Amino acid sequence: MKLMCGNANQPLAAAICNYLDAPLTKADVKRFKDGEIFAVIEENVRGQDVFVIQSTSAPANDNLMELLICMDALTRASAKRITAVLPYFGYARQDRKVGGRTPISAKLVANLITTAGADRVLSMELHAGQIQGFFDIPTDNLFCTPVMEKDIRETFGSSAKELMIVSPDVGGVVRARALANRFGADLAIVDKRRERAGESEVMNIIGDVKGRRCILFDDIVDSAGTLCNAAVALKEHGAVSVAAYVAHGVLSNGAATRVDKSELDELVVTDSILHSEAVQKAKKIRSISVAPLMGEAIRRIANEESVSKLFD
Repeated sequence: MKLMCGNANQPLAAAICNYLDAPLTKADVKRFKDGEIFAVIEENVRGQDVFVIQSTSAPANDNLMELLICMDALTRASAKRITAVLPYFGYARQDRKVGGRTPISAKLVANLITTAGADRVLSMELHAGQIQGFFDIPTDNLFCTPVMEKDIRETFGSSAKELMIVSPDVGGVVRARALANRFGADLAIVDKRRERAGESEVMNIIGDVKGRRCILFDDIVDSAGTLCNAAVALKEHGAVSVAAYVAHGVLSNGAATRVDKSELDELVVTDSILHSEAVQKAKKIRSISVAPLMGEAIRRIANEESVSKLFD
């Protein structure tokens, strides 16, 4: 087994290598003066099972091209099997036609990854489960619910019995219910209306949150507008506290400052995306690692063991 990475999230790749007690394959991924990406694998990978760890987060196009070029280099170096490990799968929100003459970019990216030489894909918390079907190769979609559950129990302790798990929209109900079932907690839903992409308005809270410690649970936080608006609405309806647990902290366009100034008590994200300096300095944002989860999945795939056991 060989592990390598691009430049998207080297700290996470190093943590995964540390979990697996395996070195990172020597490779040089750089740019020419005109911006073109070049990759060279600096050790023998012939006949090897290679895992390329690369989130396609911002800058999404650069990180995606790095992934594609690295896999092409591995293919031409006669790697036996290539697994694209995508802790965060960019373009996932473009998973369907939202109007006339619009693309399904998630499917296009899936085609590119397959064509570049991937034999299988490992990702985490895909925005929509059907994206697995966009790939014509084996695809594993991990869930960070066990990681979140552990942190919530450690954080809230005896107060866990007062928890109310909240879905920030109707589309995330299944995800939120899975977490609620682990605590035997009740479920509430934020009913919102989205006027345009990146903007939302909270309309109503479905469920009685008075006197409860609410936890918003979602897969992606970008501008953080939805979470901040939801926190205001939940506290207006009597919530004692409001925290948010989100798998992927995109946190663009001043989102970190917005969270710090919001009614949210805390926002917890994973390290699937390399956080900006602003996010790292934010007082209300905390990161937890999914390196053990990703590392264990890689180990199981390499050893031809069940990955679905990680969902328990």
